[in-house]
Amino acid sequence: MLEDFRTNKQREWRFESRIMKLGFFLFFLVLYLILEPGIFLLPQVEADDHDDEFVKVRGVQLMLNGRPYYANGYNAYWLMYMASDPSQRNKVSSVLQTAANHGLNIARTWAFSDGGYKPLQYSPGSYNEDMFLGLDFVISEARRYGTKLVLCLVNNYDNFGGKKQYVEWAKSEGQSIESEDGFFTNTVVKGFYKNHIKSVLTRRNNFTGVVYKDDPTIMAWELMNEIRCPSDESGNTVQAWITEMASYLKSIDGNHLLEAGLEGFYGVSKQDSNPNFHVGTDFIANNQIPGIDFATILIFHDNAELGKVMSRLPGSSNEEQILFLVRWLNDHIKDAESIQKPVLFAEFGVATKNMSTDSTTVRDQFFNLVYSAIYSSASDSGPAIGGLFWQLLAEGMDSFRDGYEVPLDDTCSTANLIAQESQKLNRIRMKKSFRVKNSKQWNKAREVKDSDKS
Repeated sequence: MLEDFRTNKQREWRFESRIMKLGFFLFFLVLYLILEPGIFLLPQVEADDHDDEFVKVRGVQLMLNGRPYYANGYNAYWLMYMASDPSQRNKVSSVLQTAANHGLNIARTWAFSDGGYKPLQYSPGSYNEDMFLGLDFVISEARRYGTKLVLCLVNNYDNFGGKKQYVEWAKSEGQSIESEDGFFTNTVVKGFYKNHIKSVLTRRNNFTGVVYKDDPTIMAWELMNEIRCPSDESGNTVQAWITEMASYLKSIDGNHLLEAGLEGFYGVSKQDSNPNFHVGTDFIANNQIPGIDFATILIFHDNAELGKVMSRLPGSSNEEQILFLVRWLNDHIKDAESIQKPVLFAEFGVATKNMSTDSTTVRDQFFNLVYSAIYSSASDSGPAIGGLFWQLLAEGMDSFRDGYEVPLDDTCSTANLIAQESQKLNRIRMKKSFRVKNSKQWNKAREVKDSDKS
């Protein structure tokens, strides 16, 4: 009888012990889920005590608040333009919120519009305050929804002015410039551009009161959208220009990251990688410039220069073009590793209009190809830090459609694929965050132990 009593008591103690252990486990699990930002795919508003934190580079990784950061996002070049009209700002807010709901944490957009209709810059140094207020609003709303920004400072093309407009401004002041590529070499033109850099970086946001160069909502600046200088295929002109402008920008802003705005084409470093197509840039040499913090590449399934490169390959069937694309992605990841720079897939997409086959299936296959390359690299602590698809629009923006737009709604399989990529990258971030945290705790404990011995 006494033996049965003892046995029952032991069972009760073991049961209570298990309950207590389970309780402790659940308590700490709930506590972690509450404190760990970004676990759920909900719009995240950055906490005030993180407002002074900027995305940094550590080796081939991006870091935010001491933890690995991966950029899964989109392009929305039109944000400033639309926000310059207060009656249209709801479109900006809607896109940022919808994107955040799908786990997208970064957007790339224009911080330029030179001359022409509704410009940011009427003429060198003369700015349109309504347009600047639009950019102010974009940054403030991005902060509200926990979205980082990549802000591009000028265009290679004449859309929204670009380098052509800068050259025209210089010509109107008596400068003799033979081509648009004079943008990279003419002293007056370079002075105009440097003034724009300074004007944007030192702008004080009317909504937040924060100067742009001090705002952690901005992850990075981009020197030019798709830099090209075909008049000098040696690459020397672009190399010198990036070096000069990167140094100038960093002298004003030491907080933010900087990327050049490259498409990913090679120059003398690997001429065979893009045969018969050279635009005066070099993925390896340009990204080795000290002021450049991370590399970029642009990848489109069709209707882009990469497609032209693939179609020029001998006997390039569709299967061979896909194989070329896979090699293209992997080669850039390997080269980024070799030069010890992170690499962002800054644009990728598929033009679905006028496509004879199932356009959504083609787009999904292509997105999956890109996302798989990113995920594979990130899983191995490689240099691929994320991708930004082209493009995301708000409702009521039909005139902005170019065939590449992706609808973020529950009926779109591509939208689900995008959300899944966010979840996968977030799991990698969480896993690495634990490693970083445990490593810090271990080092701290070892320091305490060593100090006790001494």
